Amino acid sequence: MKLFFETDYEKMSRRAAGIIAAQVINRPKSVLGLATGSSPLGIYKLLAGWNRAGELDFSKVTTVNLDEYYGLEPTHEQSYRRFMNDNLFNKINIDKARTFVPDGMAKDFEKECADYDGLIEALGGIDLQLLGIGYNGHIGFNEPGDSFEAATHRVKLTESTMAANSRFFPDGGMPEYALTMGMRAIMGARKILLIAGAEKAEIIERAVKGPVTPAVPASLLQLHPDVTIVTAAK
Repeated sequence: MKLFFETDYEKMSRRAAGIIAAQVINRPKSVLGLATGSSPLGIYKLLAGWNRAGELDFSKVTTVNLDEYYGLEPTHEQSYRRFMNDNLFNKINIDKARTFVPDGMAKDFEKECADYDGLIEALGGIDLQLLGIGYNGHIGFNEPGDSFEAATHRVKLTESTMAANSRFFPDGGMPEYALTMGMRAIMGARKILLIAGAEKAEIIERAVKGPVTPAVPASLLQLHPDVTIVTAAK
């Protein structure tokens, strides 16, 4: 496990974006696992800028996103499909047909989850998985529990996760459920890149130095052979 401690968010974003850019340059047909939220915004801005400058080509890249709120249309302002389109996909030369996000409107969510795992398997797995981390140690929406959830699944969001994300739903309507990639696909990625701001220092320490336990889902990353963690001091 490699840990980089950067002095601020901008340097953290640049370090992480450089790792993703190197992956795409070295393997143009990479399968990237992507994350949403405020943490990766700086990364996506840098990647889009390098693409506009002709320094980075996404034309052969495939992406799979970690999760999606269950019950939100893909055009909803707070859907993760909308987030990815607005912050990255619409700004780079990627084939939208090769960008995948779980279908939050799937009537048969069990089939959608099984199909998503099948898709990742058919792609040959994930080359590089970008992760954030929740205050409770969740990665994707794999919440603390009694066991690690292996497969993509529908999860009831914890109160702490809903409290952390409710600011994005000022008029209410915060979904109670999400579809999330399971730990098998995440741990199956060839490389994992986790980013975290200074406010996540305590949970990062628990995840890295504490016991491997489903009570802190990110602690499972201790068992992965190629994990890079980039944090910011402020």
